[in-house]
Amino acid sequence: MKSPIDSRQLHAFFTLARTGSFTQSARELFLTQSAVSHSIKALETDMGCRLFDRVGKTVMLTQAGEQLLPHAERVLREMETARTGIQGLRQWGFGRLRVASPTPLGDALLPGVMAEVRRREPKTLMRIDAVDDLRATELLERRSVDLVMGPVGKPDERFAVEPLFQEEYLFVVPAGHPWARMASAPLDGIGPQAVVAPGQGTAVWRYIDEFFRADLISLNVQCEAATPVQALALVRAGLGVALVPSWAAPKPGLDHGFATVPLGRRRLRIPWVITHWRGRRLSLPETIFIDVARQQAAALSGDPPARKGRAGG
Repeated sequence: MKSPIDSRQLHAFFTLARTGSFTQSARELFLTQSAVSHSIKALETDMGCRLFDRVGKTVMLTQAGEQLLPHAERVLREMETARTGIQGLRQWGFGRLRVASPTPLGDALLPGVMAEVRRREPKTLMRIDAVDDLRATELLERRSVDLVMGPVGKPDERFAVEPLFQEEYLFVVPAGHPWARMASAPLDGIGPQAVVAPGQGTAVWRYIDEFFRADLISLNVQCEAATPVQALALVRAGLGVALVPSWAAPKPGLDHGFATVPLGRRRLRIPWVITHWRGRRLSLPETIFIDVARQQAAALSGDPPARKGRAGG
């Protein structure tokens, strides 16, 4: 590929084509006439052809100049748009905050976190992409987002992870279910039981499946639910018992027609993290987001905030 056209020469060409005068062009460009003439000669040398015909005190475009003009106008317009956009971003605030997260935790956590970031940095541009964990990783790889909130995935040396919290899963059963009176779900009764579970293509499901298979239990998934609200509705309709995160489970002592049943001594806890490109310096809004997300996730789950460092599996 040949070297790109010099932008200053292109600007001089466009201005001369518009004014038809070296004197007027020099005045608009805050240059001397000889400087404008030198730029045009250098551009003609680079292009290998004449771009202007000198007719007395005026200049006219040659056929080659007419061919170049619309391209020059488009390039200069794009450069001006880029400059305006960057200046506008600097005038708007400290930067941007682009986050991707799967639902439903994103729906429960992100509004409060983003509101706190906005309170601290009111001029930050924000965007949330609510997508599944696989799609979120693709957005990060393409640099369409800056931070991804989700369950710990496979190790990837390209990315750094910031621990967020441990999301514990419990069974929710109808109030009249035999398990409702038990301290924990009986291991020998889980396999035959119809279960409402998160989607089987998600990272959350992979953690759930591996957890039960370690006890040689294959879940009898009858329905998949995208959100805890859907899962509870399916339980209420008599379609099984549901696996839901503790933060979304009905609270004890409240009459919801449900009972919450722990899984026993071995707890199903899924580590959530915030992922970003390794080595990239985080902006102030991104740093605030991570700190606030830890605090609010801890409040949501009832656990102490996660410590900075490597996230565990």
